[in-house]
Amino acid sequence: PVAENQPLSACAHRRRYRPHQGADPVRPWHQAWGGTSWLSVQSRCPHDRGAGLLAFRSNSSSSAVLRKPVGATVAVAELVKLWRFPIVTIMENQLAKSTEERTFQYQDSLPPLPVPPLEESLKKYLEAVKPFANEEEYKKTEEIVQTFQNGIGKKLHQKLLERAKGKRNWLEEWWLNVAYLDVRLPSQLNVNFAGPATHNEHYWPPKEGTQLERGSISLWHNLNYWQLLRKEKLPVHKVGNTPLDMSQFRMLFSTCKVPGITRDSIKNYFRTESEGRSPSHVVILCRGRVFVFDAMHEESLITPPEILRNLTYIHKKCNSEPDGPGIAALTSEERTRWAKAREYLISLDPENLTMLEKIQSSLLVFSIEDSSPHVTPEDYSQVTAVTLTGDPTVRWGDKSYNLISFSNGLFGCNCDHAPYDAMVMVFINYYVDEKILENEGRWKGSEKVRDIPLPEELVFTVDKKVLNDVSEAKAQYLKQASDLQVAVYTFTAFGKKQTKKKALHPDTFHLEQQQKMLQAFAKHNKMMKECSTGKGFDRHLLGLLLIAKEEGLPVPELFTDPLFSKSGGGGNFVLSTSLIGYMKIVGVVVPMVHQGYGFFYHIRDDRFLVACSAWKSCPETDAEKLIEQIFHAFHDMMQLMNTAHL
Repeated sequence: PVAENQPLSACAHRRRYRPHQGADPVRPWHQAWGGTSWLSVQSRCPHDRGAGLLAFRSNSSSSAVLRKPVGATVAVAELVKLWRFPIVTIMENQLAKSTEERTFQYQDSLPPLPVPPLEESLKKYLEAVKPFANEEEYKKTEEIVQTFQNGIGKKLHQKLLERAKGKRNWLEEWWLNVAYLDVRLPSQLNVNFAGPATHNEHYWPPKEGTQLERGSISLWHNLNYWQLLRKEKLPVHKVGNTPLDMSQFRMLFSTCKVPGITRDSIKNYFRTESEGRSPSHVVILCRGRVFVFDAMHEESLITPPEILRNLTYIHKKCNSEPDGPGIAALTSEERTRWAKAREYLISLDPENLTMLEKIQSSLLVFSIEDSSPHVTPEDYSQVTAVTLTGDPTVRWGDKSYNLISFSNGLFGCNCDHAPYDAMVMVFINYYVDEKILENEGRWKGSEKVRDIPLPEELVFTVDKKVLNDVSEAKAQYLKQASDLQVAVYTFTAFGKKQTKKKALHPDTFHLEQQQKMLQAFAKHNKMMKECSTGKGFDRHLLGLLLIAKEEGLPVPELFTDPLFSKSGGGGNFVLSTSLIGYMKIVGVVVPMVHQGYGFFYHIRDDRFLVACSAWKSCPETDAEKLIEQIFHAFHDMMQLMNTAHL
């Protein structure tokens, strides 16, 4: 079924594009270009912009944003799968205290994104749609593909090749616009990805009264990571000796999406030390109020005791005075409505623009939540759900990084997906978790607090219309959020070690039914290897469609064929999945279609942790039951492996 009338998706991976002719222009289809039926040729995950193409260069700009739809460092997890290269090696290397190489030094020497041969892409497309068709339907689609290949497809392919000659990445600009910035759906819930930190598994179990002290330590480690990027001391990610694109790490800090009437934009204020000054302030959101303080004092980072002094000041002030207007909730609104509300807010008082820009340019937003979600090492359901669907007045939905603190000392993140893919967040979360572990959850330095300025409150000029806009934004957000089911559980019967004993790649282990299990594993691994050399087909098809649109040509029949949508084209992926690494990182986004699932997992030596999302209003789906069935299937497959003499 067509997805434009359904709640759409977000994640460390969601992508969208404009609908085909005749579709409702107000609700663009949620397009992943590479999902369940397509994963065979492009990506294990239906949304990673860089899936299988990580070694390829994306155009980048130090001053203005641009996501790396392909060639993104962020999709390192895909290369891990493709080349069986342990992601832990990259993660451990990033903890190095110094490196001779500079983080971004290879950016200008990475190869351009290739355009695959048309015949190969169409052959893979036919393989992908075949399981969804009866004999008659498939025969008709074969004819459509043949006509396309010999006719308009050949012409479009030539035009795409011409485009590629003049660009390092022929897809990037298109991807930025059609996958993110043109989308009008509320993005905080439908686009953002979120997840909890797993510090609770060691030194920071849930405990009331620890929120601010732990928060000061967590924030300090995050600021140290910012300094590593500023100094370009974060080691370059490589596969073997091949450097990967690091450009998405530029978008982690001091980055924000800005709403537009028809198209959003992204503002990136980050600069390396060699490039010049970079913003160094942090925004704190608490009880509908906005505060800001500088992370630097006398040319050095402020310390955890100094951060704690600031957080305590803000927390006491907010708990002894009335709540603020909750301007942040406007970022959860439909994009055009938010753009108009923002324009009105600025028209009330030019100082409102100054304050908005202060938030946009901040390193990150630190959110002080009042809730105390439940968590155990075996059950992350509630805390994961709250990181994605929590209080909209203490999240700036357009920020590249909201670091969320809960009343019981748990932490998480909520991030706009436009500037980068989720693996960037996986890496910084891993870094912070390792530092907390290394220091036994404590600050072991000086307790001295220097005479630093108190936090400044950003007080917006508002009127009844603004307050009404905030109220309406909160209502629509909470209504959709209440419809989301999130289940996150740990499977502990076995993990990566056991699956590797059976000579199977651990990620492949998640995929197919036992009946054709070995064939499925082999096919999946083959397709992943093809993706690693840029031989996926779905971005290629997207490029051909967009060339036709740019030329003012009718949409080719290939894209209006019912099988195109039925197999997942147009963003109609019923099941969207992603491996998010081999460390203790948890994440989730909403399903791509109303009758679908979001399914995300990490793999450790002794366990799998699975996160699943579904819409409660859909009678056909149930995230809890799907995970239950998946865990049964794990046992069944292991039993089959034990008896198959592998």
